[in-house]
Amino acid sequence: MLSPKAWKLIAVFVYFGVLVVLGILATRRTHDTRDYFAGGKRLGFLSVAFSARATGESAWLLLGLTGMGAAVGLKGLWIVVGELLGVGLAWLWMSRRFKRLTDRYDSITVPDYLESRFRDSGHMLRLIAAGALVIFVPIYVSAQINATGVAFESFLDWNYYTGALVGFGIVLIYITTGGFIAVVWSDVFQGMLMLVGLVVLPIAGILALGGVGATADILREHHPALLTLDGGEGLTGLNIASIIGFLAIGIGFLGSPQVFVRFLALKSEREINRGAGVALLWTLFGDTGAVLAGVVGRAVLLGDDLGENAQNVLPMMSQELFIPLISGVYVAVVLSAIMSTIDSLLVVASSAGVRDYYQKYLHPDLTDEGLVRLGRVVTMLLAVLSLAVAMGVAKFNEQREIFWFVIFGWSGIAATFCPTIILSLFWRGFTARGAKAAMVVGFACVPIFKFGATEIPRIGRYFAELDVLAPSFAVSMLVGVLASLGDPRRESLRADAGPDLDWAGGREP
Repeated sequence: MLSPKAWKLIAVFVYFGVLVVLGILATRRTHDTRDYFAGGKRLGFLSVAFSARATGESAWLLLGLTGMGAAVGLKGLWIVVGELLGVGLAWLWMSRRFKRLTDRYDSITVPDYLESRFRDSGHMLRLIAAGALVIFVPIYVSAQINATGVAFESFLDWNYYTGALVGFGIVLIYITTGGFIAVVWSDVFQGMLMLVGLVVLPIAGILALGGVGATADILREHHPALLTLDGGEGLTGLNIASIIGFLAIGIGFLGSPQVFVRFLALKSEREINRGAGVALLWTLFGDTGAVLAGVVGRAVLLGDDLGENAQNVLPMMSQELFIPLISGVYVAVVLSAIMSTIDSLLVVASSAGVRDYYQKYLHPDLTDEGLVRLGRVVTMLLAVLSLAVAMGVAKFNEQREIFWFVIFGWSGIAATFCPTIILSLFWRGFTARGAKAAMVVGFACVPIFKFGATEIPRIGRYFAELDVLAPSFAVSMLVGVLASLGDPRRESLRADAGPDLDWAGGREP
């Protein structure tokens, strides 16, 4: 008779086996840089929708958002609203224009697009974009590696560092073999696991407690604040700032390279409407399921210590409700969220370092074969850097909080790119000077608002509740507009951009 831990390990290693097989199969479809960094620009709506959502969520969804549901209750649904708005606007408002322009320019990375859109022959925009990705991606990936260790520690009682290293090794195997195609194929598989797991968990908890009414009664008696949309704190200034911060998380979908490279990889803009429907349904059910799992988990685990940030609610709840094999599947579900983000970010960052810096700036004569080979090496180096950051953070942060650790990396990428991508798609008066200023300021604002603004007397606590993305995004957007308006070449650049944006808007130039 197998032990409960053995059943869990079986589920986990079957999952790992599927990922490795997908990576090996993807190598047969990876022949050049277009394949390695953009899937040959021939992907269908289902693959792109699942891949974009799996990539956009990460460990933040499975451990962070379920933990937020357990900590703040239905107030966490404001995050769901923000994500639905962000995903909807990205697909329905921005993706068609972005797809048309990237096809027009034959771009295979986001820095490719920016350089072509602004005719930046000096390559400075490309270098700023590549630099931001190479800095913030290891931070974001390190948060995922941290979550891998937490998952193995919570579910299987493994040593945190051993779990982090095992997960890191598996993702490195399949990403360095199959590149972007392996990432997308694995994301479809992992996105399905994540969605089913998040929908089933709160339903199973409610059924175990005797239904919706019984669950609500338990929460009203023991945790009444969890059943309110304001967390029981009322509409105070601090709480409003907190809610705005929750809503603003969705801003990160409006131009982040790891998401938008999926639009670039679509085989046709005709895939967009169907992809939008899939992505929105995934977000609605997956994110709502995560919040409700945390809320219901408070009732299921009544009396258990969930810790300060409650991020252990999903592993504890799955072990309470299911047989060991199914609980092992939930380990795989958590790992799916983590791996789907690690792989995507590493491919985006390696493309920035190899194609957007090394090839385009230093060695334009580098062959496709050499570029793919170097891409694999740089992917591995960035992964090792991310591992080092994760281990360092784990050593000095014993609580190993996931939610805000991930949000910092997410916000850094989003504040650097999103305002620039939005303005580049819709405003012909936006210039290269404005884009450079917006990206540099967005990049700089994230640590400033995180570590500086929060220390300001009297108002610092509002910045702490608001978090970094909303103010960094706003400042970056404002600086981009002002720098463009003050550009002496603005009118000639506006005329140059006109035909491209007419094309993007579906009008003949």
